[in-house]
Amino acid sequence: MRLVFILSFVLMALSTNAQTSASDKKVVLVIHGGAGTILKKNMSPEKEEAYTAKLEEALKAGYGVLDSGGTSVDAVQAAINIMEDSPLFNAGKGAVYTNAETQEMDASIMNGKDKNAGAVGGVSTVKNPINAAIAVMDKSEHVLLTGEGAEEFAGKNGVEIVDTSYFRSDVRLKQLKRVQDKEKMVLDHDGDRGDVNSSEDEFNIDYIEDKKFGTVGAVALDKEGNLAAGTSTGGMTNKRYNRVGDSPIIGAGTYADNSCCGVSCTGHGEYFIRNVVAYDVCAMMNYQEVSTFVAAQRAIDKQTDFGGSGGLIALDREGNVAMPFNTAGMYRGYITEDGELFIGIYGE
Repeated sequence: MRLVFILSFVLMALSTNAQTSASDKKVVLVIHGGAGTILKKNMSPEKEEAYTAKLEEALKAGYGVLDSGGTSVDAVQAAINIMEDSPLFNAGKGAVYTNAETQEMDASIMNGKDKNAGAVGGVSTVKNPINAAIAVMDKSEHVLLTGEGAEEFAGKNGVEIVDTSYFRSDVRLKQLKRVQDKEKMVLDHDGDRGDVNSSEDEFNIDYIEDKKFGTVGAVALDKEGNLAAGTSTGGMTNKRYNRVGDSPIIGAGTYADNSCCGVSCTGHGEYFIRNVVAYDVCAMMNYQEVSTFVAAQRAIDKQTDFGGSGGLIALDREGNVAMPFNTAGMYRGYITEDGELFIGIYGE
């Protein structure tokens, strides 16, 4: 047993070296656009190019802020805004439909310098939910506001409010109907599920065309050495009862502390909430004194053992980055202090 443990530790150390040596330059911004069953065989060249271009645009937007001396919070906002404004991702413009054919979006932000944080849940008229989360952090005594109250607060504090028609999408509506048809099929067949997963989780995931989790997130490191992390999502397709996932929950979907790292998660939110995944990464770094990569990988390994799917991005004050996931792929990328880019989609 002891030998197995030692071998596992050695393999983990080798993996860590491979990850951190991928670039010998300090990473200043890392982003994700969702994790899930993202397979190259299901991806057209045009679609792959579109995702790659949008991830690159988001990285360059955040890098521009950092390169000009801006804060890590502003860089996270700039990067996430690009993805929120794109229909490719399940956030903002691309938010998925609830069972009632509406959008209920969530977002959060945390500043690693002072651990100040802000979040919104279940908003339907906020164009960029991450902006509302930042407003809560900067302009209120609260951390989390929800629903109409969050929208009212956002509007009063200069956050752009739009008509719900802004979020309408034939593609997203078809995805909703497909999920509802599958759900009905299971109920109608009374146990004769054929090739449908018998777990109710089959109908509670963010089911998109390629079954990916489309939450977006970013973690930035500014020139003052301060970290910030943010996450934004449209939640689960076909969700009911004003369900809220991990994305607006500080410690579950988002966490940042200059003493360890910044983290943004994507995946099946209920599992990330139960395991307090974002904070868990930081806690392992502080209490077990392991690297960012080791802590991040262990957090995802726990998710795997628990039955949860997804991934995360993490960045520490030294510019070390980790991007583990237990799904087939995760839209992800980072940019270094000199502007060097990395973008990945599939498992490698």
